[in-house]
Amino acid sequence: MNFSMFIARRLFRGHGDAKNVSRPAVIIATSGVAVGLAVMIVSLCVVLGFKQEISSKVVGFGSHIQIQNYASVATNTSQPIAVTPSLMDEWRAVQGVRHVQRFCNKEGILKTDNEFKGILLHGVGPEFDASFVKASMDEGEFPLYSDSVASGRIVISRQVADELHLEVGSKVFAYFFENTVRTRRFTVAGIYCTHLTEFDKALVFTDLYTCNRLNGWTPEQYSGVEIGVDDFKRVDEVARDLSKTVNRMTDNYGGSYVAMTIQELYPQIFAWLDLLDVNVWVILALMVSVAGFTMISGLLIIILERTNFIGVMKALGATNRSIRRMFLAFSLFVMGRGMLWGNIIGVGIMALQHYAGVFTLDASTYYVDTVPVLFHAGYVLAINAATLLICVSALIIPSFLVSRIHPAKSIRFE
Repeated sequence: MNFSMFIARRLFRGHGDAKNVSRPAVIIATSGVAVGLAVMIVSLCVVLGFKQEISSKVVGFGSHIQIQNYASVATNTSQPIAVTPSLMDEWRAVQGVRHVQRFCNKEGILKTDNEFKGILLHGVGPEFDASFVKASMDEGEFPLYSDSVASGRIVISRQVADELHLEVGSKVFAYFFENTVRTRRFTVAGIYCTHLTEFDKALVFTDLYTCNRLNGWTPEQYSGVEIGVDDFKRVDEVARDLSKTVNRMTDNYGGSYVAMTIQELYPQIFAWLDLLDVNVWVILALMVSVAGFTMISGLLIIILERTNFIGVMKALGATNRSIRRMFLAFSLFVMGRGMLWGNIIGVGIMALQHYAGVFTLDASTYYVDTVPVLFHAGYVLAINAATLLICVSALIIPSFLVSRIHPAKSIRFE
């Protein structure tokens, strides 16, 4: 084995005749491995980044788990449940729960002198985790809302602001319809932009107190509770623990509780994200195939060009097995160089995109304005290992070509 590695290293490092056919074959094989690996790394990092970016935006609006009235889920209309301090403490005590916050929804219309738009007024209280919305603010601020006094301030999306020609400080009337028409006058305190059209087109933030009064509910009744978990991967487990105490439970007003994960609330978004995995697998299969075929063709060219050399080695006592090892080791060196360049190119492109945002997207279509990337060292190492294993396995059969070369004939081969 040491002998085979020694000869393979000398062949790989030697420049040889510049007119040799094997030189462009080696360059093509190296380039094929490098390009294939770089494309796989870029594709994987982009899909991981895209899934994380969209998931974090959906979770930012709706948290990981929501506890609502079962009638709200069944009829798609906001029905209240009673949320007492003792219940919130009980849910906070569930293992894996990080944060608990109340919310209240009310459908209505924002109207200016010339325009009007349907909205979903989303009331939040002092415990609301506003970090996601604050990070998405374009203008103004996100107020600290109360559950006991009306603020008269709203935070709208950039899309709503553009359609109604509103800016920070603008006064706008809101109309809410139940048995009678209720009117409220709000001041725009801030404008956010997440590019997630599903929410940006209608969601307007205000205080919990105002939304509760507009619905005509008692002070302890809300549309539901949003629950954040420590680890998104454990969201189903935490939801099952909550369901044991929440599902089939009713409040003093006859409302039934039900716990649902964010994936169950917005299945169309997460189903779309899951489809991206199929694209990644297709790209990985195609790129590994390209790398494998270029390596196989390169190895065959090298073996055929080195026929005279193989005959001399056999005449000197080298076995078919040792010569096969020699050429497989030579192929490993070629793949190693290609994989090195592939990692440099792939990781370099991802670093450039992460820090400079060179590649942009249409936010109205893709929900993000730049291509998001997420580098995962474990997955990148797995791609490298799988590429190396598959390519080496594919080279084993072509390497048996050396056993068909006879010393007597090959020594005279030109």
